[in-house]
Amino acid sequence: HLRDADAVVFAAGAGPGSGAARKDTVDRAAAALLADAATRAGVHRYLLVSSMGVDNPPAAGTDDVWAAYLRAKRAAEDDLRARDLAWTVLRPGRLTDDEPTGHVTLTRHAGRGDISRADVALVLAALLDEPRTAGTTLELVGGTTPIADAVRAAAR
Repeated sequence: HLRDADAVVFAAGAGPGSGAARKDTVDRAAAALLADAATRAGVHRYLLVSSMGVDNPPAAGTDDVWAAYLRAKRAAEDDLRARDLAWTVLRPGRLTDDEPTGHVTLTRHAGRGDISRADVALVLAALLDEPRTAGTTLELVGGTTPIADAVRAAAR
């Protein structure tokens, strides 16, 4: 299914209500399977939707399922970084079902905040058209910068 594709985007997640084991099989293992398939199909560009908060181990007392989610997302990032792909990791803030604004904060360290799923999708589409973001990890929350400008600035 990936032959002749220009890029792949992994934006799947185990979702609410799933357990710790499912977080690993989807949020980590499925991301790696897509990277394997992309490599076999000759697709070099890979965008991974991860999560804010994966740089530090889960704090003591963190819900076991949330901790498994953060560990799985981090492991998916680490796996991807070790591959010979033109990867970009996108770490959105808390996802909402709000209408898109078309304005975001996209940077290496954005700070906590919300972002609509629709704006995440628009940013992913813009990142696909900006190969200079390969090799970067970017955080994304709602903001005041138009998406095209934010992506252009992140590519510098």
